Amino acid sequence: MKKLIRQAGRFALLTVGLVGMLMAVDVVPGAATPPSGLTNVPLARGTDLSEGTIPFQQGTDVVVAQITVVPGGSSGWHSHPGGAIVVMQQGELTVYRSVGSQCETASYAAGQAFIERPGEVDDVVNTGTIPYVLIVTFPRVPHGASARIDQPDPGTCRGL
Repeated sequence: MKKLIRQAGRFALLTVGLVGMLMAVDVVPGAATPPSGLTNVPLARGTDLSEGTIPFQQGTDVVVAQITVVPGGSSGWHSHPGGAIVVMQQGELTVYRSVGSQCETASYAAGQAFIERPGEVDDVVNTGTIPYVLIVTFPRVPHGASARIDQPDPGTCRGL
């Protein structure tokens, strides 16, 4: 008798579980509402090749910019108060980063993304044959301030 009750309990539990799954599959997509009068235009998309994160901060500005640099051109040495999230839309570039007394380099191409950490001093050079185009999000910009801070050449990357 106990065995029969256990089997009936398992059957009831299995039945309730299956019915629940079927309802979730059937109800959840139907619960979503389609947009109305909405246009979504993706500006850029890239695969992130950086490690780390950039935190946002309430009360600061978020700035989004499209940046274009011709072949052989550069950004000049600079930093960003809240860092930058960079998506390569077109072209090729090399980032020269001053880290202590060392020069670190990283190259990126269209379809890739990377971050520049807050306060990091770097120069971004167009190493390709066409203009590079970036879509950049600058978080944690002090209210009304510039998203870019010009920096003197740190002397760590010879030849720039």
